[in-house]
Amino acid sequence: MNNNIRKKIAGGTDLNQIYQESLQLLSNLISIPSISGDEMLTADSIESFLSQKGINTFRKYNNVWCYNKYIDPAKPTILLNSHHDTVKPNNQYTRDPFDPAIEDEKIFGLGSNDAGGSLVSLAATFLYFFDRDDLPYNLCFAATAEEETSGEFGIRSILEDIKEISFAIVGEPTGMQMAIAEKGSMVIDCVARGRSGHAAREEGDNAIYHALKDIEWFRTFQFPIMDDQPQPVKMSVTEIKAGIQHNIVPAECHFTVDIRFDHNYNEREIVNTIINHTSGYFKLRPNVLKPSFINLTHPVVISGLSMGRKTYLSPTSSDQGWLNMPSVKMGPGNSARSHTADEYIGIDEIEEGINIYIGLLESLDLTRHKSLPRFEKYPDINPG
Repeated sequence: MNNNIRKKIAGGTDLNQIYQESLQLLSNLISIPSISGDEMLTADSIESFLSQKGINTFRKYNNVWCYNKYIDPAKPTILLNSHHDTVKPNNQYTRDPFDPAIEDEKIFGLGSNDAGGSLVSLAATFLYFFDRDDLPYNLCFAATAEEETSGEFGIRSILEDIKEISFAIVGEPTGMQMAIAEKGSMVIDCVARGRSGHAAREEGDNAIYHALKDIEWFRTFQFPIMDDQPQPVKMSVTEIKAGIQHNIVPAECHFTVDIRFDHNYNEREIVNTIINHTSGYFKLRPNVLKPSFINLTHPVVISGLSMGRKTYLSPTSSDQGWLNMPSVKMGPGNSARSHTADEYIGIDEIEEGINIYIGLLESLDLTRHKSLPRFEKYPDINPG
């Protein structure tokens, strides 16, 4: 354990039991399949874990949440949130994705890194503070569902149910650095249309060739941006399908575009730009995730910086996009391991995550809190 972090933990409490209980909870969650949209059993497990600690829980669909023992309506409430759903295991796994094996001080298994390590670390942090009667804030711990698919029965389904939140810490694998900004996400399904014909004759109008022109535009176009600022919009063609037989000119070519964007451009501006530069037809999928950003002078950011944490702009999306309050994304693990075969997280990463979360909340000075704008010009960003 980092000695500087230990000094920030009240009373020098021995956290070994908390560490062990966190690993056991993570092992249980890994062993239970929880593909996004089918997380009932992991929700049951989390609910049971908290209930055994004497904590009163609330549940809606497969979302489970709870509050600290001495909740005070006069105090601000901090949301500690992470998700317990996973993607489907890919076919490159060499291990059983649901076997929480521990080797070389690592725990393997689907969802261990994204975002089981963050979830159990936040749960441990919540338990550490649960029965404190001297907290200057309330804590709400929420283990939520359907993050991987941006489903309607995930965190956004409980935002009206949980008490008013001042700000949130969203647990995702960031190496315990602070993602103070996160791009929004939208997906469009495109169709380029031509006319079918025999491939051996000069017949038909090949839809693939029309699609290629639009695809090249998506690949190369750059949205205008102020000097010295990150690229505001990234468009990536990620799926394509056309043709029914080798000797028939295809009449349609379907492709999908993944779009990540910051607050410099809104959904309508991006869509209008696409309309003005492409010739195909497209449909915007629902559930557009909005970009998020927390001010560098927010108390939680100041607290993190005082502990040596770095800030950065995250290129990935999370449940942060559904939140209507300031939030920082921060958790143990490495984002590059997410959705990869033989996923794992280090045991020391989980312990460090618990220590840093506790230190972050212990050193939080809410007297610094002011009414701050949700968005502003990006500060200097340090890659995490």
